[in-house]
Amino acid sequence: MNLYIMTDSEGISGIYSREQVMGDRISEGRLLMTEDINVCADAAKEAGVEKIYVRDCHGSANTVIYDKLSENVDYIISGHLPAGERYPGLEDCDAIILLGYHAMAGTYGGVLEHTFSSASVQNYWLNGKKIGEAEFDTLIASELGKPVIMVSGDDKLCAEVSEFIPDAVTCEVKKGMTWRGAMLLSKQKAHAKIAECTKEAIAKFRDIPLHKLSAPYTLRVELVERGQLPRMIDPRIKLIDGRTYEITANTIAELFALR
Repeated sequence: MNLYIMTDSEGISGIYSREQVMGDRISEGRLLMTEDINVCADAAKEAGVEKIYVRDCHGSANTVIYDKLSENVDYIISGHLPAGERYPGLEDCDAIILLGYHAMAGTYGGVLEHTFSSASVQNYWLNGKKIGEAEFDTLIASELGKPVIMVSGDDKLCAEVSEFIPDAVTCEVKKGMTWRGAMLLSKQKAHAKIAECTKEAIAKFRDIPLHKLSAPYTLRVELVERGQLPRMIDPRIKLIDGRTYEITANTIAELFALR
């Protein structure tokens, strides 16, 4: 099998502070993220995976430290990509790991919780249900026929994911205490857990179902600040109030491109 590792920063082991992901400690956060990727990739190759694709998906997608990547990573996908394309290269893979993810916006005690943008997005709802990045990305992947088999992050993220893909492996590397504070596992224990969970997920990946909802899909977006609404040039976008709008589409990928 081939594996796709989709990465974010906030759920990486050792990360608890905003400064580690977008501030004056970003170099520390970049190293921690690269190390988690290496542990996951090395364990995956030990478990028999043939090719590993890593998608650098935090911020502007230039977080991974290229010259510190494990040789077991076959491809690293970084930088600006075609608009609306969430998983470039996924067609060559069989399953996905969401590595270093965080809980949805508003989750009490979730480390650095947010949904896509802490600066502009207050909440997302999909067909009336509040949704975060982990579920959104799982739905996009499932629509493409690829299961999410494992996630890593804090305890709040793991609980969130267990509700919509209970068969997936959840790898808890820290316990959230506040949005900028956590009870961290030691690096050695966190890395051992990532390796163990990766091998478990690969062993059972054929038994983990896709996560799909029924179309059509309506995404409601509540913004943090007024004055940020999209220009109303598409009939699929409906204005609700000064900070809220809805998008209706027939595919999750279409929603992602329009949001």
